[in-house]
Amino acid sequence: MALQQGSPAPAFEAKDQNGNTVKLSDFAGKKIVLYFYPKDDTPGCTAQACSLRDNYEAMLSRGYVVLGVSVDDEKSHRKFADKYELPFPLLADTEHRMVEDYGVWVEKSNYGRTYMGIARTTFVIDENGTIQEIIQKVDTKNHATQILGE
Repeated sequence: MALQQGSPAPAFEAKDQNGNTVKLSDFAGKKIVLYFYPKDDTPGCTAQACSLRDNYEAMLSRGYVVLGVSVDDEKSHRKFADKYELPFPLLADTEHRMVEDYGVWVEKSNYGRTYMGIARTTFVIDENGTIQEIIQKVDTKNHATQILGE
């Protein structure tokens, strides 16, 4: 069943770009911006990450924790985070557990070629672990504005 507003956020555990284990339960009592993106260091994903980076203080001041997720490995995430000075964890979902649990691993097509990949999606999760909002039409350059509603 697809996740929707009001659904409990599926529990997760993954390593970030520094090898730290990050779990949903680590953030009990905090609001989470959990964003899934297709690939490190590609134009859309970079624009999205930089939008969140540039508005990170505003996110923090509103009580949000920001977590990025893709199926790239920790090493790729570390390069991406270092290159763009991303201040938030990027989770490596190399075993596709999170993308499957959150329903964002989908069939995509590009230039007539069909393949499986991540549907760029952001889940805003409240302090109780409930999905408050699902953003499927992500504006990569203005993503923080979409979340903060400014």
